[in-house]
Amino acid sequence: MNFRISCFSLLLPILVLSPVHGKSWDWLDTPGKHTDLLFGGKKIARYVYENIDPVDRERTYKPFHHIYQENGWDFLTKGPGGKYTHHRGIYFGFSKCQATDNKGKKIKVDTWHCKKGYQVHQKLRSQSANEKSASHEVEIDWRMDDHTTFAVERRKLHFSLLPDGSLQIDFHSTIKTEQELVELDGDPQHAGFQFRAANEVAEKTKQETYYTRPADGKDEKGKTKNWPKDKDMINLLWKSQCIIVGNNRYTTVYLDHPNNPKPAFYSERDYGRFGSYFKTEITPKHPLKVRYRLVINQGEKTARECQGLSDNFMAGTIN
Repeated sequence: MNFRISCFSLLLPILVLSPVHGKSWDWLDTPGKHTDLLFGGKKIARYVYENIDPVDRERTYKPFHHIYQENGWDFLTKGPGGKYTHHRGIYFGFSKCQATDNKGKKIKVDTWHCKKGYQVHQKLRSQSANEKSASHEVEIDWRMDDHTTFAVERRKLHFSLLPDGSLQIDFHSTIKTEQELVELDGDPQHAGFQFRAANEVAEKTKQETYYTRPADGKDEKGKTKNWPKDKDMINLLWKSQCIIVGNNRYTTVYLDHPNNPKPAFYSERDYGRFGSYFKTEITPKHPLKVRYRLVINQGEKTARECQGLSDNFMAGTIN
């Protein structure tokens, strides 16, 4: 996909031929394992939802979404293993949850590293695909190791192409609980909504990674900023990461909606993990609702282009 010319280079023909020439989005399921999203027969994304296996816990302790490279075969994002196995493509969790176990005791639960807890796919709530876009909503239980479900998440992703061929992913999550109170907490490196690029970046090309931010624009290659050392890494409306995977540059623009809980603290790494987190509480009457947007393209994006994407996001547009 030349996400810029067309999400990956595979998106160049997508941009030119769809929908006039009848290409469409389609879902292809491998039961019990994963579901691939295709456009015109080429793979764009994958939802990995295999049920947790006690014998293979590390590989199966949380569902996540992969994004494919331009060839429609290799992943742009990272799965299990590699540098920090808990980093998985597009994912959401908190390392410092507090909830009540099946004995009525308040305990700490980690749905980020999945220690004393884990996430497990329960069901597909809805799914659609046509010439313009595709979406699905899944239900994910957030559990303790005693199998107590302390929260239930409805996670919805909507996929579409922008006029320049970039892949736009709208991420919506609602987390509910039946417990009296559940705390969600962590830190900028180990909680929230995050994106992790392929492990190839950590192994081979991290010195080529750079970030672009609203206040200071495009930064130097290899340089990162993180809260709390960098006090301006708070409540950003957008930021972008540019990496090299498969000998191609890819840019991911991370858009944070102003209605999400604040303050939000940001983190970034040269090996390709970036995102933000916040601290909040949920009760039966007050669930957590968040929305983010990722825009991914092969190539680079300027700060001005990123700002335009943020403006569109705040205006509520979904293409």
